[in-house]
Amino acid sequence: MSGQPHSRHALVTGGGRGIGLAIASALTQAGATVTIVGRDRATLDRAVASGAAHFAAAADVADQAAVSTAISEAAKRQPIDILVANAGIAESAPFAKSDAALFRRMMDVNVMGVVYAAQAALPSLKTRPYGRIVAIASTAGLKGYAYVSAYSAAKHAVIGLVRSLALELANTNITVNAVCPGFTETDLLTGSIDNIMSKTGRSREQAVAELAKHNPQGRLIKPSEVADTVLFLCGEDAGAITGQAIAIAGGEV
Repeated sequence: MSGQPHSRHALVTGGGRGIGLAIASALTQAGATVTIVGRDRATLDRAVASGAAHFAAAADVADQAAVSTAISEAAKRQPIDILVANAGIAESAPFAKSDAALFRRMMDVNVMGVVYAAQAALPSLKTRPYGRIVAIASTAGLKGYAYVSAYSAAKHAVIGLVRSLALELANTNITVNAVCPGFTETDLLTGSIDNIMSKTGRSREQAVAELAKHNPQGRLIKPSEVADTVLFLCGEDAGAITGQAIAIAGGEV
């Protein structure tokens, strides 16, 4: 357990499923007390019942007041040492058909959701022996992909936020990093697969292969692989790592 977040309080947004659930479970297994936040109360309750987390709060990360309340209540129960801003959404469309509403949705959840969570958690983080903020971005924040201009723009913004906030907090005990998965086996990816199938007539296997080809290893990333990286960044041994955007993508970036 040396170097791991034993006895810390970790809060994970979007922690009820996919990458967030894998992260919550890894932190719980490492000995942290874990609170998960998400929109779907039933999904959150199932995660807690399964042992992946200890507590849950329902809130939409795009709603600043709701996020602030959820994080404040969690901090009252136990001061927050670790924030994993994982909640996100992805939609695809040609740029010419990507209206302002689509760009706003991508920014509101993927960028402002990180901003709201970090601003709400910082007062607690600053009181702790060490603090960790990890934003789950994407390889779409490190490079471009066709037909997801709004999503990619939002994830690039997350990485810019992480790099700037890391410098602002460099003289404190808080590190700020981004983890950037490639295409990962989650419910979120299912939407992309279904979209490829409906628009191209390809089979599910062909659609998965279309996404996996971006990875030089020729496969999709596992949520557990993302969680393992987050777990390391949340440990005491990662104190000198800040302002980084770490790709989990089989060499794609």
